Amino acid sequence: MKKKVLILMAVLMGLALPARAQLQAMFGYSTFYLPEQGTAYVETYLSFDAWTVSFVQQPSGVYRATVEVTLVVRQQDSVCYVKKYDLNSPTVSEDDELDFNFIDVQRFSLKNGVYDLQLSVRDKNEEAPESTIYEKLVMYYDDEHPMLSSVQAMADATPTVSENILSRNGYDMEPYVSDYYPEQVEQLNFYYEVYNIGREIGYKPFLALAYVEEMETGARFEGLQQVSRKSSAPLVPVYGSMDISQLPSGNYNLVVEVRNRDNQTMLYKKMPFYRSNPGVKGREINDFAMTFVGRITNEDEMNVYLDALYPIASDMEKSVAASLIRRPGLTEKQAFLYRFWQARNAMSPESEWLKYKERIDYVQAHFSYPRTPGIHTDRGRVYLQYGPPDFVRDEKNYVSANRIGSKNEQPYETMQLNQQESYTPDEMYSGTSQGHVYYLPYQLWRYNKLATDDPNRVFLFWDEHRSGYYTLLNSNARGEVQDPGWERRLCRQQLNENVVGEVGEQFNRGY
Repeated sequence: MKKKVLILMAVLMGLALPARAQLQAMFGYSTFYLPEQGTAYVETYLSFDAWTVSFVQQPSGVYRATVEVTLVVRQQDSVCYVKKYDLNSPTVSEDDELDFNFIDVQRFSLKNGVYDLQLSVRDKNEEAPESTIYEKLVMYYDDEHPMLSSVQAMADATPTVSENILSRNGYDMEPYVSDYYPEQVEQLNFYYEVYNIGREIGYKPFLALAYVEEMETGARFEGLQQVSRKSSAPLVPVYGSMDISQLPSGNYNLVVEVRNRDNQTMLYKKMPFYRSNPGVKGREINDFAMTFVGRITNEDEMNVYLDALYPIASDMEKSVAASLIRRPGLTEKQAFLYRFWQARNAMSPESEWLKYKERIDYVQAHFSYPRTPGIHTDRGRVYLQYGPPDFVRDEKNYVSANRIGSKNEQPYETMQLNQQESYTPDEMYSGTSQGHVYYLPYQLWRYNKLATDDPNRVFLFWDEHRSGYYTLLNSNARGEVQDPGWERRLCRQQLNENVVGEVGEQFNRGY
């Protein structure tokens, strides 16, 4: 099961119970199969942190949050599944604590193949744009070979009283939508299914084995192993639980295996997770106090540094950082920050940290906005993720002499507004009286080479409201925002569709 942390900027609006942080949601999915029907299906999990969404008062006097969710699954140019709906939180009173998560589960069938999954979420009680993530989803099940479903982490499993979306094989299974297991979580619960095992072993029994191994070394953690004997069937459910109260902090894999009677491994899968358990000795957590992280003694400052890791962190690291930021514990945060950079440069984690800290300092100094620190802005995120751009074009009042609607795109005569020239608001934004195209303030950043992409990747940020706050409008970098109509938005629809203006030419050239 894959997981993502979704982040939205929260704009406080004076609501009775406003969001107090960026909207945070954990997303995951698992795939399963129904051998008797020959049907594969996807189960998606979406868990929202109530502390980060806005609750508004209902006519009955209670408070409730609402998140708009859009789920789209595509295969090449075809839409295979789409659902848009409002997810309501449980209701609370004005005095209730918001220290809880509320979860949503969806199920839908898909044929075998490779798909692109797009998930967008938006707090409906905030004036903030939606946040979108993309995942590759691979479905492959058949009736000819033994196979395993996804390994699904569980928060709890109770006998089903009445069938509901959480019901499976006689139990209501509440998913655990995170890779992070904090100290207070003492049980590692999991569920998976074995299909068509009889194709290999007939009616003979088999063993379902589960154990925990260190992610870095592959060494098994002694004492955390579970073995159960199962009978062959087209679908065999396996539910397990391990006591991880004595598992030290670190990165681990839960490994599940299917073995025949000769103890030969037939099938296996791994589920990565991070354990935080500072009360149990393992790799000494206090040793980190003697390193560079030990010099960060202000917990608020440490929280900023953890928050700034999001642009370069893995999904699991994002979920760990989000949980650590929300609760006190400087020593644990120091240990996480050290391990984060040690994983990227085992020989010199401090040098890697210091290079990244320069980016953080620059972003905070140059891109911060009232009530929005630089690390939470689009420019800040891009700078942290990719480093300083190789070229920047910064335009505050850019005007192109291209007449509106003209198909003759080149050459362009351009000019810059200056203090001696005066224009009426209608002339500034319609462009019709002067025969020019007037653009809102924008910045064009070019990267000659990104580590994970092709050369000459461009990012264009715009100041939509002329407030000094820039957001990412368009980019040609892989995985970034791509809006075919971006230039028309930048010039307030003065260009006709399919007409490339001067700023479009700048974007294509990269300068």
